[in-house]
Amino acid sequence: MTTAPPSAPDVSIVVPIYNEVENLPDLVERIAHAMSAQPLGFELLAVDDGSRDGSADKLRELAATRPWLRPVFLARNYGQSSALQAGFDRVRGRYVVTLDADLQNEPDDIPLLLERLETDPGVDMVSGWRKDRQDAELSRKLPSRIANRIISRTTGVHLHDYGCALKAYRRPIIDRIRLYGELHRFIPSLAKDVGARITEVPVRHHARTRGVSNYGIDRTFRVILDLILIVFFMRYRQRPLHAFGGLGLWLAAPGGLILTWLLVQKLLGEDIGGRPLLLAGVMLVLMGVQMIAAGLIGELLMRVYHEAGGAAQFHAQEYVPENRSNRAEADVLTAQDAINKVA
Repeated sequence: MTTAPPSAPDVSIVVPIYNEVENLPDLVERIAHAMSAQPLGFELLAVDDGSRDGSADKLRELAATRPWLRPVFLARNYGQSSALQAGFDRVRGRYVVTLDADLQNEPDDIPLLLERLETDPGVDMVSGWRKDRQDAELSRKLPSRIANRIISRTTGVHLHDYGCALKAYRRPIIDRIRLYGELHRFIPSLAKDVGARITEVPVRHHARTRGVSNYGIDRTFRVILDLILIVFFMRYRQRPLHAFGGLGLWLAAPGGLILTWLLVQKLLGEDIGGRPLLLAGVMLVLMGVQMIAAGLIGELLMRVYHEAGGAAQFHAQEYVPENRSNRAEADVLTAQDAINKVA
């Protein structure tokens, strides 16, 4: 595990920003006020995601007198997942906190999440739960409740509120995950996949008073597609043949039975050339074979990916006895570390 320099803060707060110039002064001041009420040092990584309303200039102005404010400017609007990852790539603290810039999250709740991480070694991630959410019932709250139940049931990570941006993590969890596309909605699932122990705490929520929401009802369809990706990623990433091959067998088996039955009919003198069932059987067998072939290709790609030094195949923590002086922080060994040691 990478060791932070002595001057590194205890907490890195990552905030993605897109066209929030009106909220930035208040956001920065409220975060500073919240963090001054607890003993941990902090830094604020404000990631401007290609804003066009002057947010970048406002961040430069605010950072001129605040050494703990570290603006990051993306070349264009890449999306919230990329903005978060840009911040994660630059964090230095042993804890990482995320929240939105629209001030609907309450910065004064940050110490509450950090206290849980500080006092409970059995928790790696604390997710906020907007128990009293201040949003429109039909357009925001109802679709969110439905989505939360579907995601919880599908992924096995049971949370009341996947969409709450206010979350706190131990640094090793952040170092193990990568965000791309629009996977920021599924960070709890990705965290669980790398071994995080997750809990949820109620946090405050406010109605938006300035600026315009960047989310619409159209995101519901994108969430469904991303959920399919997450489920495949969590269950079959290291065994794609089981996913594609299993589906291929379900297709090829009835196709094979159909063709066998038609072969018997042909041997008995029946004419099978004009039967639609013949076409159905051939199509099922062909699709099944293609799915199995796709699974085999996926297996080869996974082997090449891991053996070439890609993502770690697993994460593990070495046991450190009670009497060892460095008990406070054990080294995290990955499969790649083990390969390097053997080499």
